[in-house]
Parts: sequence; C-alpha cells; structure tokens
Amino acid sequence: MGDVPDDAPDHCPGTQSEQAGKSASCQGCPNQKLCTSGAMKAPDPAIAEIGAKLSKVKHKILVLSGKGGVGKSTFSAHLAHALASDASKEIALLDVDICGPSIPRIMGLEGEQVHQSGSGWSPVYVEDNLAVMSIGFLLSSPDDAVIWRGPKKNGMIKQFLRDVDWGELDYLIVDTPPGTSDEHLSIVQYLSATNVDGAVIITTPQEVSLQDVRKEIRFCQKVKLPIIGVVENMSGFVCPKCQNPSQIFPPTTGGAENMCADLSLPLLGKVPLDPRIARSCDEGKSFFNKVPNSPATKVYLKIVQSIRDYCSNHLKEIQSIN
Repeated sequence: MGDVPDDAPDHCPGTQSEQAGKSASCQGCPNQKLCTSGAMKAPDPAIAEIGAKLSKVKHKILVLSGKGGVGKSTFSAHLAHALASDASKEIALLDVDICGPSIPRIMGLEGEQVHQSGSGWSPVYVEDNLAVMSIGFLLSSPDDAVIWRGPKKNGMIKQFLRDVDWGELDYLIVDTPPGTSDEHLSIVQYLSATNVDGAVIITTPQEVSLQDVRKEIRFCQKVKLPIIGVVENMSGFVCPKCQNPSQIFPPTTGGAENMCADLSLPLLGKVPLDPRIARSCDEGKSFFNKVPNSPATKVYLKIVQSIRDYCSNHLKEIQSIN
C-alpha cells in the first residue's frame, strides 16, 4: 500500500488503517508510537510535491489490466509512439512495473542509463519529444531480478513521479503491472492531486482475461479513477497475405464488447493479432512505422484519436470548473 513506511515490518496494516499501531505486526516497529497517536494519518507530503512537479503535465493516462500477458506494455509503447508522431507534442512514458520492466526493450532502449542532474533524474529519450523512465535503466543487466516488498516498490514509484525532471509535457503515460495491489494504490494516491485524465484498460477476448479485467474496473470505481475506455487486444487474426480473419482466442462470453455493454463503458477498439507487432517490440521499433497498412495499425490509430478526444474534453471540463 502507498501508506506503508519504508521501514515497516511485514504485514503492516498501513498508517491510514484503524489498526495502525495496534495490530500484532506493529510490535517492535519504530513507527508504532506515531501510528497509535494518529499523527501518521496526515496526508503524505509527497502528494503535494508530486502535484507541483506534474503541474506542467497536461494529461496523465494510466494503462491498466487485471491480467498479465494481454499486451498492456505493448499498447502503452505504441500509444506513446502514436502521440509523439505529432512533433509539436511532448510525450513521456513511465514504466511502474517494478518487477517486470519490459518498456526499455520495447522502446529500443536496453542498456541505456539514467543520469542525475540538479533538477533530478533525466529520463531517456527515444526521440526529441518522447521520454521514457523505467527501473530497467537502473539495473546492471536486463536479467537482474527485482526482489522487493511493497514499501520499497512504493518508494521507487514516488521517486519516479517526484524526482524525475519531466519538464513540460502534453501526455504522461503510465504503464502499470497487472493486478490491483501496491503499485496501483500508490500511483493513484500519489497522482490524486494532479487531475488524472483516466485509465485505459486492456483485455483479450477470452473469459479468463475478462474475469480479471472486471476486478480492475471495480478497482477504478472504488478509487474514483475515471475509465477512458477498454481496448481488446488479440481480437482475431487477420492474415497478412489474404486478409481473411480467424479467431485465435474465441470470445466465449461475448468478449470486451459484451462486457463494456454490461458495464456501460466505452469500447475503444479491437486490435487484431499481427505477428509483426511482437517482432517490432522485440526489435524496439514502432510497429506503425514498420507496417503502416496493417489492419492493426488502423485500429490502433483510431483508438489513439479517441483517447486524444477524451483528454481534450477532460481538459476543457477542468478549465471550466477552475
């Protein structure tokens, strides 16, 4: 959880919990007296610091999925590439998948390192207007395992948001790990003062994925995170030669389309399988540049335009309120 101190013992209930300072796991914790007094229930000062740091970022988009392996990082990377195709826009991609950072590989940045400056950590640039930050840049090898408990992961996310020199941005895209646990609670908490535009939720057509994605949707509703819409990845396969479609992962319960209809959520699009997407990710290149005429490219670009439109309307709403 985002309210667990870095020096807390295992099974800490969190400083905001009614059990703070009282549970068995609190015995021997250096923060026990503070938690018992209620002083630790004050808002984390990092929230205001991050709010100030990101005040020059127009749009913040989280990419979520309850299920791993559905193409969430692939979507995040290609959303960043598509938005950065407008040279007048400044884009950044933040990878908060602490234990499985794949963004450096997908963006063609493996082996790059983060540098420290007077204004904080400098992100790594793919292009002049596309910056990337990931824990992958802090590891000595891409094969190194990050074996951290929740508090340390939360501290790293806080550093990414507060200590990176993001500068002025039009879009900050946050690629998250699968699930609804520490990293997700932390990112939502730390961004609570920044007017997050919302989340794009990624799924695949089969029920085994949709089941977990529904949990992610419930998570968004509970923490009051707006949902921009749902993207169905691996939605059929279109043969590159004959263009005939076939279902690799059958939507046995109606796929994302039925789920979105049941939950009154926008379905942003269905991206068909294309082996060239995986190849471009392994090579660290933009799929759009390599295969501009692919059916998947066309769907991707329509989805990106829908996200642009949503963010533009969201900004107008905030400006009208202020």
